Amino acid sequence: MQSKIIDTFPFFMRYWGKAQNLSVDEQIQRWELEYMARFPELLQKQIQDYRNDGYNWRKIAREKVVPFWSERLPAMIQAHDNLLKVCQSAYAQAQEKLNYTSELTFVIYAGIASGAGWATTYQDNDAILCGLENIAELGWQDPTTLKRLMSHEIGHLWHFGLRNRPGYQKIEGPWWSLYTEGIANRCEDILTGEETGHIFAQQGDWLEWCQRNKSWLAHEFLGTVDKGEKTLAFFASWCDIRGYKQTGYFLGQEAVKQMEGKSTMQEIALIRNPESVLRPILESFAVGFEA
Repeated sequence: MQSKIIDTFPFFMRYWGKAQNLSVDEQIQRWELEYMARFPELLQKQIQDYRNDGYNWRKIAREKVVPFWSERLPAMIQAHDNLLKVCQSAYAQAQEKLNYTSELTFVIYAGIASGAGWATTYQDNDAILCGLENIAELGWQDPTTLKRLMSHEIGHLWHFGLRNRPGYQKIEGPWWSLYTEGIANRCEDILTGEETGHIFAQQGDWLEWCQRNKSWLAHEFLGTVDKGEKTLAFFASWCDIRGYKQTGYFLGQEAVKQMEGKSTMQEIALIRNPESVLRPILESFAVGFEA
């Protein structure tokens, strides 16, 4: 079975050719009304994603995304070209190694930082939304890193597909984020045959720093959750903790690796209450932390 690619980037380039010298507010307006208007489902997904987290998407676009498009455009073009080369091979590996057989659509677009990769649905199919602006921001535009990123997102879709059965309700919140990102990172390892995931590419010492500060990160995550505060700093590409982004992915992966000693990946993917399993693991990680 072949995957499908919806490539919106030529329409972005046409829009950007006319909008690049306008004010940022005009660029955002035209992005919405000229480029994204062609893809209303894609636009609504991005807007709703920010709305769900209580953020104003225009403010994020104005401050953190659109002003950087010009300098990031060469990397966006490179990412676009490489995605066209790696998407199908990542899908083929998932069919072989995860028995993932769902129809899959890759959507390549330039958006407002909703994610370098986003496992979701599009036009009623499993889909991965490939945000070129985030890919460029993170420096993930090379073929190797992009294939790992696509493998990570397919891992999410495999996970979601397993849980799409009676008795499994949709879960949201910080524990779900920790859980599902950890599983997707481990699926990425399985599909690529390496434990050098796509996030490691963003900073040379990212993994070393996370391992060295594992107890502190677990302590911080637990404290943030227990205070009822947002945990976006652990997951969003436009946030960081002491200069390091997406450290929640590391914590989730470490927790899943610990579970693998007693359970299969499929059993881990079907845990009904992730917090009941993950909280004790993070508490064990945090034992070594000294304030």
